[in-house]
Amino acid sequence: MKKILVTGGQGQLANCINDITKNNNGLHIVYVDIDTLDITDKNAVISYFKQNNFNYCINCAAYTAVDNAESNHELAEQVNYVGAQNLAYACKDYNVTLIHISTDFVFDGKQTKFYTEEDLAQPLSVYGNTKLEGERAIVNILNEHFIIRTSWLYSEHGNNFLKTMLRLGSERDELSVVVDQIGTPTYAGDLANVILDLIQKNAIFYGLYHYSNEGVASWYDFAKSIFDISMTKLELSPIKSEAYPTPARRPAFSVMDKSKIKNKLNIKIPYWRDSLKIALKNLNNEK
Repeated sequence: MKKILVTGGQGQLANCINDITKNNNGLHIVYVDIDTLDITDKNAVISYFKQNNFNYCINCAAYTAVDNAESNHELAEQVNYVGAQNLAYACKDYNVTLIHISTDFVFDGKQTKFYTEEDLAQPLSVYGNTKLEGERAIVNILNEHFIIRTSWLYSEHGNNFLKTMLRLGSERDELSVVVDQIGTPTYAGDLANVILDLIQKNAIFYGLYHYSNEGVASWYDFAKSIFDISMTKLELSPIKSEAYPTPARRPAFSVMDKSKIKNKLNIKIPYWRDSLKIALKNLNNEK
């Protein structure tokens, strides 16, 4: 039986992993959050790995408050960089494969073609920079790793764009959403399946990978689809980023090329609107 540690155990990706694996007797998964294991405490991490015999660590823990990170640089760095570094050292010491989740925000968005794993990462924000530092720490410490960059993650769980739009749709008659930031919404349930596929296939093609759903959208497109599919009546207007200033700069274009992970795992990636329909259906079923 494979024993797996999942950090960020209360987050949406960890919850999606739990949804999928509830009836899987071949996996023993331990979920931890900061109350159980503070990944910024190196001694605590080493001690925890010493007491348990893990085969894999899936690092879902991250400081993801993009705008707040601009004024909380030290905390973002502790979680996204130091935490990742501590896990990499522990994985190396105890022969554990690390699966680390990163972000499209490592790019500056100035490209017009899809970003590959070989393209230069030049973050615009503290969040993006600390996530890139975490990636580099893992690469320098540990060979047995998978780093998966994803984008615009949402699900039935936690706080995310989908749930924010549904809430605002129930409270307001009109809303404006930025139209000039282009990327790909990604359903956390799909990403969870890919991570579990890596584990179940005993994959050893370690390295950096991009994963998002297929297709291209603006935040306006994403919001429009949420309201259309959920049949929410709302007057939605597109606005430019300059009309909605935020503390953190975001890439204008961050669509990622997924050819590498598709070829290595021999998978077909769902189109983003198809996965959005599934997430909305699941949310309706929970009511």
